[in-house]
Amino acid sequence: MFSLEIDCDPEDRDLLIAELWEQGSAGIVELNPQTVRSFFEDGANRAALAKLFPGAREREEEVRDWVQSARDLLQPTEVGRRFFLVPEWRDDPAPEGRFRIAVNPGMAFGTGVHETTRLCMEALEDYLQPGMSVLDVGTGSGILAKAAKLLGAGRVTACDTDPVAVEIAGEGFVGSVDAVATGSVDLVMANISPEAIAALAGDLVRVRKPGGVLLASGFETHEVEQVRAALPEAREVRHKGKWALVVV
Repeated sequence: MFSLEIDCDPEDRDLLIAELWEQGSAGIVELNPQTVRSFFEDGANRAALAKLFPGAREREEEVRDWVQSARDLLQPTEVGRRFFLVPEWRDDPAPEGRFRIAVNPGMAFGTGVHETTRLCMEALEDYLQPGMSVLDVGTGSGILAKAAKLLGAGRVTACDTDPVAVEIAGEGFVGSVDAVATGSVDLVMANISPEAIAALAGDLVRVRKPGGVLLASGFETHEVEQVRAALPEAREVRHKGKWALVVV
């Protein structure tokens, strides 16, 4: 057994983890927001992995059940006032008054572990009213779309430009906000990069109904002004660690 320790930008972490699973990883540990360690059986093609993940640091590992070890690090988590996120291999019941969401950490962005996902879920609790129509742009694992449904949203539409993410989420369409009708959504969510928010800002605002809400996250505190320049109507900024969310 050997491992690869790989550095990445925090916003690319979940995509990196998904790729490592695709390459046959036997288990993955997130050492910090910028670094993951992925374990492989000795029969794995080391040369191919080194080419695919340049700069990865290789280390020989003792023989143990690394899959179980990695899973043991992932515990059920309470998010906001209403949600209880549980790795899909656990059967922990939700505490009274909380919605249980089973997640598959590492398969697509949006497992509930990342601060921006938590920011979005907490903002949904505050801004989503029962019956609202919701659009989740860049749905990733689909966790925000699921959260919106549990909070009583009416029609929930999810989209992502990554076909794998749409397949994992189990709903939505491959594409982006430009395919959505003008003024058709009460609440828009976009947990994506600041560059993507800036590029899609016009459409993110366009699809809202009059008086609708846009929740935008996926960026760090030092990038807030970049996002606000693209969304000048933003009236609230929330922070969690070094990450931020704006409300339009």
